[in-house]
Amino acid sequence: MWDKIAQQISKAVKQDFEFKKQFPVFGGDINQASQVEGLLEGEPASFFIKLNKKNLLGMFEAEAAGLGEIDKSQSIYVPHVICHGVVENQSFLILENLQLGSGNAGSAARLGQQLAQMHKTTANQFGWVRENTIGSTRQVNSYENNWIDFWRKHRLGFQLELANTAGCSRSLLSKGQKLNDRLEAFFNNYEPEASLLHGDLWSGNYAYLKNAEPVIYDPAIYYGDREADIAMTELFGGFSTGFYAAYNEAWPLDQGYQQRKRLYNLYHVLNHYNLFGGGYGMQAENMIDQLLASV
Repeated sequence: MWDKIAQQISKAVKQDFEFKKQFPVFGGDINQASQVEGLLEGEPASFFIKLNKKNLLGMFEAEAAGLGEIDKSQSIYVPHVICHGVVENQSFLILENLQLGSGNAGSAARLGQQLAQMHKTTANQFGWVRENTIGSTRQVNSYENNWIDFWRKHRLGFQLELANTAGCSRSLLSKGQKLNDRLEAFFNNYEPEASLLHGDLWSGNYAYLKNAEPVIYDPAIYYGDREADIAMTELFGGFSTGFYAAYNEAWPLDQGYQQRKRLYNLYHVLNHYNLFGGGYGMQAENMIDQLLASV
């Protein structure tokens, strides 16, 4: 298989890549990942490869398209897409193998500044041209002219439907539906723009290159309220204070963000429930209780 992968790389880069060895890369739980090393026109070269089932090629195609969308914004670095396809009944995505470092004193601030710049890339509608995935869950991005309609149908409503299918408690479902009916209360005097979002921006999906510049990857992009990206940065412990200070200096957040961030993170907690079950259901219900109590 690896010789066939090498052929795909050679075709994509229009140079001869000679495969030498591969190493597994651990950390994710959706795809099998590897680093491939060899010779590109006689010079050492390496690539990062994701593998999954043949029928999941669409997931890789969407990821490649998402990386390309961010790259077009000319705001923040993303890994270069080499190619994607199918070999021996496995789908694959081949990316630039990033050379990572630890960052420096200004790296977090540059991440904040560059993310704000990315969010200033906007569209006329909320959504995106294609579906993608959030984790391994289908993420519907059908265009809507109204942000509340988009969130009601394709984010909170969609996850509640999945939770119902998964056998969630009646109280979680009834409270969630009640919240979905009251979304307008969270958007008094606030009309978000349709900003280009990473969509899955937690601490595992950014790093710093050896030159200390930020890089983001594993996107679940769509065009939506930029607060949804910032909210997720706070879901699993938060980013550095330098990041938030620089972001707010570049593009200050609305004061209502402090209330809405729980609404946006509910989407991800419900998704975790639908993927993994367990205590995420109770966490989601507690978040819904807090949101209902605030309006």
